[in-house]
Amino acid sequence: MGEVLSQNEIDNLLAALSSGEIDADDMSDSSDKQVKNYDFKRPTKFSKEHLRTLEIIYEHYGRLLSTSLPIYLRKNIQISVASSETVIFSEFTNALSNPVILGIVNFQPLGGTIIIELATQLGYAMIDRMLGGAGEPLDKNRDFTEIEMTIIEKMMVVCMQLMREPWKNVVDLNPMMERIETNSQFAQVIAPNDMIAIVTLNMKIGDVEGFMNICLPFFTLESVMDKLNTKYWYANMQEQREEDFEEYIEALIRRVDVPVKAVLGRTKVAVNDFVNIQVGDIIRLDTDVENDLNVYVGNIRKFTALPGSSKDKYAVRVTSVVREGE
Repeated sequence: MGEVLSQNEIDNLLAALSSGEIDADDMSDSSDKQVKNYDFKRPTKFSKEHLRTLEIIYEHYGRLLSTSLPIYLRKNIQISVASSETVIFSEFTNALSNPVILGIVNFQPLGGTIIIELATQLGYAMIDRMLGGAGEPLDKNRDFTEIEMTIIEKMMVVCMQLMREPWKNVVDLNPMMERIETNSQFAQVIAPNDMIAIVTLNMKIGDVEGFMNICLPFFTLESVMDKLNTKYWYANMQEQREEDFEEYIEALIRRVDVPVKAVLGRTKVAVNDFVNIQVGDIIRLDTDVENDLNVYVGNIRKFTALPGSSKDKYAVRVTSVVREGE
């Protein structure tokens, strides 16, 4: 608020203006205020803070992709956030070319969908790797075959499921892939004038480089917009304890399948005897009937057991646990 003048100061100022001692033009504010045009047809619903938080989320997502996708593609993958911006949905779809890879994802429990757009050269490279090739893109784009679409859908589902962890600080997601579209005209799941945030990831699979765009409509994220700020984000991160990560890792390890085998015994035979083995021949092993069998977990001897049966199937009963170093 400006300085309040007393009555005497006002009288003196009016007298100076009447006598010409002070020019009214000199008293005007010379600093022009910058005026920015506002388009009411395209209201800004995503602030810079919102976009920055989305970038943080998808930086985490990019790290998960770069460590998980090589398991399927057996290729070095580098992913980084290239940019984030807000546009209307029609601008996004008009910039797409056909064929295109669009994953329509139901962003449960949020009310609405998001779109994952994958560059076609990356899609062709993934298909080539999954089918045993070197991971090279096609020289000229063409429509995808049904077999290729099945492979693409599998990879897109993997990418979709990896979004759960980065969004955990904001909302506990349970995303579901509704369908894969290769024609942008069939992906009109959002009104053309609706505002969306686009987070662009730069993905490099070996020597093939392209973009993955994550299209996030405002009405899908509207219920969690208050949580899309860095203050809320870092506060939640600090609340997470190391025990939580230990329990999470332990739960993942418990679901890993490992081979378990019980070895009846071992022996050595000549190659000539081996190729002439017939049904009914007896192979003499180096163990007695009364001896315990060795049970291996992977290649490590872990238990001893006695042979038997359970519900008409061969089985073993564990008799002891082999400790490390025994």
